[in-house]
Amino acid sequence: KQWYQRRVPITAGEQAEKQARQQEMKNNLLTAILDQKARARLNTIAQVKPERAQKVEMMLINMHQRRQIMGQVGEAELIKMLEEISKTEPKGSKVNFDRRRVTLDSDSD
Repeated sequence: KQWYQRRVPITAGEQAEKQARQQEMKNNLLTAILDQKARARLNTIAQVKPERAQKVEMMLINMHQRRQIMGQVGEAELIKMLEEISKTEPKGSKVNFDRRRVTLDSDSD
């Protein structure tokens, strides 16, 4: 006999539940990896630059899985990681304001 697995489309509710479970597992792992101050700093960064925070989170999780992290990561170590990441990221576009001064000429009256 052959067993066939029937494919059933995943509903939106099941997908949301799966994402919530994954997010909870990630948060629990990050809580174990980071001390309280480092976790607070990462949360602050996530509010301003979510893509950078996600990079750091994935980097921390990967390092933890490869056993490159012993103990909890403190705020100073997290800052070093952020500095290393910012060195590798391309610089964002800069906006320069060219303020041209309008001179008032009293002779033209």
